[in-house]
Amino acid sequence: MKNPHQTLQTAANIAIIVVAVVLAGVFFTRYFGPASAPPPVAAAGSREIEEGAKVQLADIDWRGSDKTLVMVLSTTCRYCTASIPFYQKLAQQRSERAGLKLVAVMPQGIQESREYLSKHGIPVDEVRQAALDEVNVSGTPTLIEVDRSGTVVRSWVGKLPPEKESEVINSVFGPSN
Repeated sequence: MKNPHQTLQTAANIAIIVVAVVLAGVFFTRYFGPASAPPPVAAAGSREIEEGAKVQLADIDWRGSDKTLVMVLSTTCRYCTASIPFYQKLAQQRSERAGLKLVAVMPQGIQESREYLSKHGIPVDEVRQAALDEVNVSGTPTLIEVDRSGTVVRSWVGKLPPEKESEVINSVFGPSN
């Protein structure tokens, strides 16, 4: 018959090995496992802005173009960074047609925001610094289509799936694109 001390020592060794294997599995899955796609929405509680609401940004001349697309982004938002190819596509299509103004609204300072946009090849007409609640937005990224009077036509929140990206392009450029 085994000594109770030896039995306890064997049980402790087995427990240590099991815990080490579980922790190693968690570590490898978290840091070396397959990357999963981000969910198609921004942070919990994010919401679209109501159509017909007015966007309150001082000194923006909404009448200067037929449509304005307000891009509410943040340099620290992983969904904004994941959406960069789409924003580049928007900027590219905008450069090929007149009538759409792009305005970036970011909580970071103007210079930091401009550097972020420039680094990622997203040319915009204006960059504004504002807290999210100043533009009635609860999460980033948020895209807001605004008419000549500063009234919200449509809005989209979060990392958009391809069908929603097409919806944005059709809404701001027309269905022929």
